[in-house]
Amino acid sequence: MGRPNPIDMTTQSNLRGIGCMVLATAAFVTTDSLMKVAMAEIPPLQVLILRGLFATCWCVPTLFAMGLASQIPRAKNGWVLLRALSEALAVMCFVIALAKVPIGDITAIMQTSPLLVVVVAALLLRERIGLLRAALIGVGFIGAVMVAQPGSAATSVLAAVGFPAAILAAGRDLLARKVPGNIPAMITVLATLVVVMLCATVGSALLEHWVTPTSQHLLLIAISGLFLMFGQLFLFLAFRLAPASVVAPFLYVATLWAVLSGVLVFRDYPNAMSLAGMALVVGGGLAMVLLDQRRRRKIVPLVVA
Repeated sequence: MGRPNPIDMTTQSNLRGIGCMVLATAAFVTTDSLMKVAMAEIPPLQVLILRGLFATCWCVPTLFAMGLASQIPRAKNGWVLLRALSEALAVMCFVIALAKVPIGDITAIMQTSPLLVVVVAALLLRERIGLLRAALIGVGFIGAVMVAQPGSAATSVLAAVGFPAAILAAGRDLLARKVPGNIPAMITVLATLVVVMLCATVGSALLEHWVTPTSQHLLLIAISGLFLMFGQLFLFLAFRLAPASVVAPFLYVATLWAVLSGVLVFRDYPNAMSLAGMALVVGGGLAMVLLDQRRRRKIVPLVVA
C-alpha cells in the first residue's frame, strides 16, 4: 500500500479550509439577517444583548465538550479582553447601522476592514505599504464610499457608521496578534461574547427603551446565536485546516451572501453605484491578498537557501 501523497493531502486540507470559510461567511450573514428581522421591532443593542445570551448558552457546553472548561479563567488575559472590547465597539456600530441600512451595503463597507489593517499596521507598527498596496487601499475606500453614497438620506448617515465599525474591526484583528498562542480560540470567543453583552447592556441602558420580546423574537435571536457559534467554529476550522493566504480571499464571499439576503429576505435591491462599489471593495481586497501571496513566494526561496 503506497504512502499518501503529501501534495494531495495539502490540497484536500486547503479545500476543506476554503469550504469552512464559505460556510463561516454564510453563517455570519445568516445571523445578521435574523438580527435585522428582529430589529424591526426591538432596539438593536437589546437584540445584541439577547443574541449574546443565547450564543453564550451555545458556547459554554461546547467548551465543556471540547475539554476546555479548565481554560475558561484564561479569558481574563489582558490582550484577550482588549481585543474583545474592540470587537464589542465594532459590533455595536455595525448593528446600529444594520437596523436601517441594507445588509449588502453595510457588509460591503465592513469588508474594508482587511485594507484598514494594512493602514493601521503601517501607522502604528511601521510596516511598509508600497505604492501598489496604497493604490489598492484607495480603490477599496472609493468603493466603500460608493456603497455608502453620502447624501441627505438618513440611511447614508447610518451607513457612515460602518466606517468606524470597520476601523474597530481592523484594531481587533491587529490585537489578535498579541493574544498568546496557547490560549484556545474558543476561550477568546467566550470572552468576546461576554464583553459584547456588557458593552451592549451599558449602551442600551443609556440610549434605548427596553421592549418586551415576543416568543417569535426570542426564537429568531436564539437561532441567530446558534449561527453565530457556527460561524465562529467554521472560521476557526478554516484557519486551522489551511494557511491564511489560502482561505482569506474567501472572506469576501460574505458580500455575495449579504446581497442575496438583501434581495431574497428584505427586498433591498442595490443600485448600480452600490454594485460597482462592492466590486471595487472586493476587487481591492482580493488583489491585496494575491499581492501578499506573491511577495511571500518570492521571500520563501531566499529563506530556504
